[in-house]
Amino acid sequence: MTHPNRRVFTFGALAALPVLAACGNGVGSNGAQTIDARVDATLNYMYNEFPGTVDLSNKASGMLVMPLVTEAGFGVGGAFGRGALRVGDVTVDYYSNTKANIGLQIGAQQYAHVLFFMTQDALTNFRRSNGWAAGADLEYAVNDQGETLRAETTTSLAPVIAVVFGQAGLRLGATLEGTKYTRIIP
Repeated sequence: MTHPNRRVFTFGALAALPVLAACGNGVGSNGAQTIDARVDATLNYMYNEFPGTVDLSNKASGMLVMPLVTEAGFGVGGAFGRGALRVGDVTVDYYSNTKANIGLQIGAQQYAHVLFFMTQDALTNFRRSNGWAAGADLEYAVNDQGETLRAETTTSLAPVIAVVFGQAGLRLGATLEGTKYTRIIP
């Protein structure tokens, strides 16, 4: 079994950038106003489609809303999106998210996601970090039984809860593990 070297990985990642840049994530857009409008539309959609998220947002110390994340891969893949951190329904910062991976994969998809920071410590740690990476400590609230959002007791005690929705495309699954969030100036 051969293992890809750095050159192959770098070449593949560079080859994926034009595909990701052409996917309409707001690169080169009007900046903050565009992101805020997309965040508002995403929250309205989420609250209407998944009413259980209203309770999560009321309990959360803050929410990172990523309205449109584009993920593509053909052996080597990546994802990119931009969004806003809301505390008390007010945008306090803007963030991008990026992800790179290598493995058995083909296709592209777009989706939205919201990270609910359920404790003040989780929110503070996120805001103080130079680049926060979503990892195994992230709990997911998932759809089951049609449009019902299921957040179990263990999920509701987690410091960060992720809701991924609105998937469209030809790629299976949408996980946030390995995704890095970085503060930006739009």
